[in-house]
Amino acid sequence: MQIGYYPGCSQTGTAKEYDKSLRLVMNKLSAGILELNDWSCCGATSAHVTSHRLSLALSGRNLALAEKQGFKEMLAPCAACYNRLLISQHELNNSPKVKADIEEIVDCKIKGDTEIINIIQLFQKIGKEKISENIKNDLSILKAACYYGCLLVRPHDITHFDDAEEPVSMEELVKTVGAETVNWNFKTECCGAAHSVARKEIVVNLSKKIIEDARTHGANVIIVACPMCHTNLDMRQRAMKREYKDHSEMPVLYLPELIGLAMGFDNKQLGIDLHTVKFKFPELVKKSEEITV
Repeated sequence: MQIGYYPGCSQTGTAKEYDKSLRLVMNKLSAGILELNDWSCCGATSAHVTSHRLSLALSGRNLALAEKQGFKEMLAPCAACYNRLLISQHELNNSPKVKADIEEIVDCKIKGDTEIINIIQLFQKIGKEKISENIKNDLSILKAACYYGCLLVRPHDITHFDDAEEPVSMEELVKTVGAETVNWNFKTECCGAAHSVARKEIVVNLSKKIIEDARTHGANVIIVACPMCHTNLDMRQRAMKREYKDHSEMPVLYLPELIGLAMGFDNKQLGIDLHTVKFKFPELVKKSEEITV
């Protein structure tokens, strides 16, 4: 049984390298994901603060599609999509009245029994042993700050994933591919999320603090599992350099990109060359020195 793949809007646009690296790594691992046919926006960011009913309907439609297409498990690599799909499923399963209303809107029955998984859970299901078998590059020079953000682990009574304050599941995967991890304070702090559009100054300030805490604790790279988090931590470093003259750039990688590097793929194959802050991986493999960007 293949795992359904809900790419969401970002994976097909601003985070296309996330999608590219994920598909490449999954192919290497001979692990099947199959894109959900006729998927649509889940309503993350805007819908649930505009119309709660609309947000449930948008996610509900995708849940219904997954069930209709026979997926028992569905991957949502975007943390925001993962969060919205889970919350919507929870509300539908706990309110017959709401469920009936949403089913009428989407014109489809929703059983609500598809398991929604995030990118970390996907690799956990594949297993450390399978991943380790495909490692080709030494990543021991990397000291990674694993950044979960707000949405992978909260609200915990709905996500039931890792510890809401001190998660460790991403660190375990990063260590599996040979990189070191650092203990730091901001792994679940907010990066500003969609304020990146309307209140850029908030995002620049919050993201700057996250990067500096990672650096203070010895990190030379940040690993993320969310397109919005990547945008704020990577792209907004240009604004940080303008506002903070002492800002030193920090590379930010998606989890599948890191795993792909360990498997021997290069920056272009994985889409890392599309990032704002450049990651010079070949030099890191050959030399035990600090990352230069």
